[in-house]
Amino acid sequence: MLEKTQGSQGFNDYERPHADLREFIARAERAGEVVSIKGADWKLEMGTLAEIVNHARPEPPAILFDDVPGYAKGMRLLSGATNSSKRLAIALGLPVPDHPLDVVRAYRERMKRHRPIAPTTVTKGPVLENIDRDGKVDVLKFPVPLLHEHDGGRYIGTDDLVIMRDPDADWVNGGTYRAMVQDKNHVSLWISPGKHGRQIREKYFRAGKPCPVLISCGHDPLLFLAGGNELRFGLCEYDYAGGHRGEPYEIVLSELYGLPMPAHAEIVLEGEMIEDVKAREGPFGEFTGYYASSPSQQPLIEVKRVYYRDDPILGIASPMRPPSDFSFSKCVMKAGMIWDEVERAGLSGVTGVWVHEFGGARMFNVVAIKQARRAWSGPLDPLLDAASSTNSRAIIDACRPYERLADFPMVARASPELRQKVKEKFADLLATIGCG
Repeated sequence: MLEKTQGSQGFNDYERPHADLREFIARAERAGEVVSIKGADWKLEMGTLAEIVNHARPEPPAILFDDVPGYAKGMRLLSGATNSSKRLAIALGLPVPDHPLDVVRAYRERMKRHRPIAPTTVTKGPVLENIDRDGKVDVLKFPVPLLHEHDGGRYIGTDDLVIMRDPDADWVNGGTYRAMVQDKNHVSLWISPGKHGRQIREKYFRAGKPCPVLISCGHDPLLFLAGGNELRFGLCEYDYAGGHRGEPYEIVLSELYGLPMPAHAEIVLEGEMIEDVKAREGPFGEFTGYYASSPSQQPLIEVKRVYYRDDPILGIASPMRPPSDFSFSKCVMKAGMIWDEVERAGLSGVTGVWVHEFGGARMFNVVAIKQARRAWSGPLDPLLDAASSTNSRAIIDACRPYERLADFPMVARASPELRQKVKEKFADLLATIGCG
């Protein structure tokens, strides 16, 4: 049931937080923020459609892929869950915005009073509606997409939450790391050096033990925001996200390792990594918009359990030449963080901060400051007006290094031929949403 309270700001436009991904989608649909696309193929068409829609205009709609050829009716995929100011406000429970900076300001206000709320353990949940064990495991029963033409494989984990327990400190980390399908019961996991998940994994390996792991592949978008945020070591993403929703998440413990999974998750994989058991992972078009890392041997997860709801919904976060289908939410949260930090450092007169999507949501940041006086320059400046001591100029060097022109990484984007083919196939629908 969707209860709406006129004039209430309890949680966005509602009295309470959404219970799960499905209720979030229903609220986003009510706001006119979701487009349903039927008949898109898992092989390249979904990734290309995500690129077309997110490059067509600001504040693009989320895409709910349905009726995937070759897969059971009812299986769906969601791209771009929080990639607009309205949907991000719905996910975070912030007031309905009129402008993207409204979300930045509301997020900053939220963080002034934010306190983590630990999850509640329950014995039942929708994620337990179906359980495939051992020899019955087949992750390719789900419509896992091949997003880009040069990707090394199909990625089930992009909008995911990779859950591990620290063996020393006994806290649970839930990070967003990419997971590539190797075969029906194996996936490989890439975790960047320095990330909390990698630190935890290495603790198990140094002790000569396998590393137990869960991969949630469809859940409340707030958990994806938490998994991709820079939280301090020891702060669990469940607790952080629970603080935003104002009440605890419900978790159930997995059968094999007792790891906590969202009780309302759509799909969760359970298995373990062994240090010397590896497989080739990648390449993958990443958030920078390039294939910046080469294929490498990464630890292999043998999937021993798959928990999933009836008619499960798989989440997609498709990196591409910015903007992507998840970059907007990163921009808002990072803008709020930067604004807080520059003021904390003593910079006064800040009137706004924005992190631009075309900078990969972290590499092109603008701080607006109330001008107190004209910019100063020195007597050795050849551009200096003899009658003044000021000038105004800015130079941005965004060129590829000349010596690397031949081997610079490929851009993560659909080829013109593929893009045109997909645009023609879905021309009528794209035209109706202003993305033709």
